Amino acid sequence: MNFQAVVESVPTAACIVSVEKLEHGNYGKVRIVTGNKLYVDSIEHPPDNMAMLSRKFVPNSEYTEYLTRDMNFEDACYNAAVNKKCLHAYAHPARFDVWFNMTFLPLVPDDGDICYCMYIMEINFKPDAKRLSTISADIASAVLETCIKLRSPDDFKDTMTSICKDIRDLCGSEHCCILLMDTEKRTCSVLCEAFSENSKLLSMEHYVDDAFYDIADSWKDTISGSNCLIVKNEHDMEIVRERNPIWHRSITEAGGKTIVLFPLEFKGELLGYIWAVNFDADKAETIKETFELTTFILASELYSYRMMDRLHVLSSTDMLTGVMNRNEMNHFIDALAASPSDASVGVLFADLNGLKAVNDGEGHNAGDRLLKNAANALRDVFAIHEIFRAGGDEFVVVLTNVTEEELLEKTAKLHAASEKYGNVVFAVGTAYESSVKNVRIALHNADERMYADKKRYYELHPEKKRGVVDKKHP
Repeated sequence: MNFQAVVESVPTAACIVSVEKLEHGNYGKVRIVTGNKLYVDSIEHPPDNMAMLSRKFVPNSEYTEYLTRDMNFEDACYNAAVNKKCLHAYAHPARFDVWFNMTFLPLVPDDGDICYCMYIMEINFKPDAKRLSTISADIASAVLETCIKLRSPDDFKDTMTSICKDIRDLCGSEHCCILLMDTEKRTCSVLCEAFSENSKLLSMEHYVDDAFYDIADSWKDTISGSNCLIVKNEHDMEIVRERNPIWHRSITEAGGKTIVLFPLEFKGELLGYIWAVNFDADKAETIKETFELTTFILASELYSYRMMDRLHVLSSTDMLTGVMNRNEMNHFIDALAASPSDASVGVLFADLNGLKAVNDGEGHNAGDRLLKNAANALRDVFAIHEIFRAGGDEFVVVLTNVTEEELLEKTAKLHAASEKYGNVVFAVGTAYESSVKNVRIALHNADERMYADKKRYYELHPEKKRGVVDKKHP
């Protein structure tokens, strides 16, 4: 066959790929036999955002002369050249900031153990919605169901758990998980996961600790510039072992035999990963095509969820001390007062004594440090969501399902914790009510008792009162 004539008849970039067929479904060298002018130009004169390993095309060279090794490209070439399947993919590889519209066509006859296919590609610098939507009915149905669930009014995490179960069913896998990554804090968290019945695999919560971020961070190198990692057999797993021996040992010791791993990225930001372990290898092509579109949608939703979460943090957190702000306290109090629950409530007012004197004598920076230390003392005793900075030097703690004895014990612990922070001295008032519906009564009583305690403190330490005006008792 005149391969050059074949590729020259194609109006877009095209090349002929040869795959060396080995025993037991394995393969050897994958070579670019020849290419038309558009394909050769994509190597020798690539766009600015497509860096090639070599800019000199040499016929019949291994494709890794030009690109880092890509298991997905090799798998597509193998299925087209050896298994004689026609394949199509529209993907965004991590190595290039472009979208590839790819077609793999089988060619005959084979030359002994050397099999051939034609690879045709079209480059888009922005995602083409029509290309993304050109999918089979089954895949379209699965993706549409995902979109519908994401628009539901249910809790976001519950919705994602339901989607995770659907993806696990689609893959026929033993386990499916969505892992979130915070690249600034270098932390990971499990958003949701789903297991098959009778699975002996452990929850990812068992593995995700402070050191796990480094493992997750290594996955981008394991994917090696492609858009995903699909490990269907021992041959593929051996490539994972070569690229990432630590993760290979971890996944195999945990019981993983096959894995599909997709990064969740949006607007250039890595949000996390989704994967399925011990999936049905016969469904690999369907799984890949479904994941490529589903992850595009999920990443967009996760980006919005993260932005909303960050906005909530900004709107509910006191930026100086890191505890909840007065706005969040008001919302919380309103919710408790309207709650049908008969849980008990305890309130603690803690007003920082001597802040005005510190500001006047040492400056606002010293005053800010004092406020931060006050918040640290409170955090030593109470959970972060229980502490509110009501304003200025005043903090409020609201506890539910607490006994009066527990409230007094925590008050004593706060006084002890304050001693660790030098000049942090609180005027404290507490109040207890047997029902959260009476939370505003508890707030009023705790406030009154705090001011009485503050008055006693300044009577004993008049030098600390410089510039202080008692807001309730002038």
